[in-house]
Amino acid sequence: MSAQPFIRFAHPTDLPAILRIQARCYTAIVPESATSMGAKVAAAPDTCFVACQGEHIVAYLLALPWRFDDPPGLDAAECRLPARPDTLYLHDLAVDPEARGSGIADMLVGAFLAALTTLSLPRASLIAIQHSAPWWSRHGFVPVPVAAPLSVRLAGYGKDAAYMCRLAATPDP
Repeated sequence: MSAQPFIRFAHPTDLPAILRIQARCYTAIVPESATSMGAKVAAAPDTCFVACQGEHIVAYLLALPWRFDDPPGLDAAECRLPARPDTLYLHDLAVDPEARGSGIADMLVGAFLAALTTLSLPRASLIAIQHSAPWWSRHGFVPVPVAAPLSVRLAGYGKDAAYMCRLAATPDP
């Protein structure tokens, strides 16, 4: 019997496992660099999480307090949080293919929503990729119409990328 999964905050020392999982999960975009992923973990240690099964990291979620109208781009070498965030931006959630179907993704979303409540931000947002918008809809996220500058940025996330948000007061379905 395998160990019960648990969620904890991500640490810089988790980066090799995060990069391994990222490389196994993304096919529609080029995986982000170690520098970029490390900058996000360092900038927002209270909103970045890993899921562990025993001693092994099997999933991660990186989120950043950010500005709703200007989500961060992919693979930035630096991550400077805005002074007045108005969203908790879920930058990345990835589950190792061998751990899928175990409920770990839902556990990570629960940790993310708890962080949203703790920060008292009005909404959560994300860019859904690789046909994941229906999954995010089940967690209360809805597509957001985007203006031209943001639609250009979304193109870098793959042809099916969708900007989505969820109000903080939305009950989890």
